[in-house]
Amino acid sequence: MFSFRGDAHKVYLRLKKVSDKDQPFKQMKELTEIGEIQEFYQSIDSCTLKKIYYRMIKEKNGSGIIPILVSAVPWLFFLFSQQLQQFLFNKGSLLWIVFVVIYIITLTISVILHFHEKSWAAVHIEIIQDILKERKK
Repeated sequence: MFSFRGDAHKVYLRLKKVSDKDQPFKQMKELTEIGEIQEFYQSIDSCTLKKIYYRMIKEKNGSGIIPILVSAVPWLFFLFSQQLQQFLFNKGSLLWIVFVVIYIITLTISVILHFHEKSWAAVHIEIIQDILKERKK
């Protein structure tokens, strides 16, 4: 079912569904994945884990290649706009429709991937922070 609600609400709905069936939460893919990440990071010494943490911060805060492409490609099109218009609109050609569809699909997928990667970086950062705080105590 398609929904405009975020992943957090979808996880909540899955948790509720599992709870209604009296199944253990530990078997949920979303939670086992997080558990595996936690176990892995717990096996790493604190000094190395802190370096990984810094790298994850860099990944999360870095602009990345996708936003650069999203902002640079339109300028490239603008630079060659006259040649592009001649090519796409040549004698009533419908090639421009194909171009627009491919461009919009590529743009949409890129933006989704970018934010998906940023959200995973945030998850890793939180897990590492929790482990490092636990070890300080």
